[in-house]
Amino acid sequence: MSSIARRSPLRRFQIAAAAVAVLGMAAACSTTEPGTGTSTGEGGGSTLDEVKEAQTITVGFANERPYAYQEGGELKGQAPAVDGYIFDQIGGIELEQRLFEFGALIQALNADRVDAVTAGMFITPERCEQAAFSDPVYIAATSLLTTADNPKNLTDYESVANSDAKLAVMNGAVEVDQAKGNDIPEKQLQVVADQPSGLDAVKSGRADAFALTSISLRALAESDNSVEVADAFIPVVDGEEQIGAGAAVFRQGDDDLREAFNAELKKILDNGKWLELVKPYGFTEAEKPDPSLTAEKLCKG
Repeated sequence: MSSIARRSPLRRFQIAAAAVAVLGMAAACSTTEPGTGTSTGEGGGSTLDEVKEAQTITVGFANERPYAYQEGGELKGQAPAVDGYIFDQIGGIELEQRLFEFGALIQALNADRVDAVTAGMFITPERCEQAAFSDPVYIAATSLLTTADNPKNLTDYESVANSDAKLAVMNGAVEVDQAKGNDIPEKQLQVVADQPSGLDAVKSGRADAFALTSISLRALAESDNSVEVADAFIPVVDGEEQIGAGAAVFRQGDDDLREAFNAELKKILDNGKWLELVKPYGFTEAEKPDPSLTAEKLCKG
């Protein structure tokens, strides 16, 4: 059996914060309409209604190649390519970017600092308790990034656990729990804030390897001959494979927004548009999710 693991906009947040400060009330924040499970703002409209009217949606990202990153001030990557196309199909909605550390994305979402997370975030049961995920947008295996000579011959979590190697893992990413689930002690883990920090930890010798999705590490090492990416592997925790499935993330209660996203996602997975959108970022048919794989299933573990 396999267990499959792996963003009103800011204006509404500012209004709500002011209301709390002046009136001592939380009523100005968005609420959930009884019996609908749909989040509503001060004017009574849902988040979907608001972003369609504004024709912009504020999205959080974490500067992680090839999922979502800034280049020349523009938001690029697999997630913005797919999400941007989908929101345009929903109602001519454009993405407005906000940068956060990966581990702070769901917190920013639930604080109304963004309307959705566009970061290729993996669906896990723990995250599903805090936010609502779209159906999978892609799947991905795991790899280790090491120096080119890889003196400790590190290939997977087991090889790290059987050595004294230091393993860099990104704060808030699933690799933290995967490493611990493979009996790698905390003293061997070095938590880093982002991809560049993980790369630097390996190159400087502070870590012997950096664990992340294969496609992400391949993009990171693409122009650096001093490092290499080991063969991809599927992590196993408690006897169950942990296959990463990434998705867009929404607030719990924003059901109409998530459902509109899922409807357009299904179309591009069926008609071939998905591959056209993600291919420039190193994705292939191997990363395309099975249509039968749903967020509901993955949230159950």
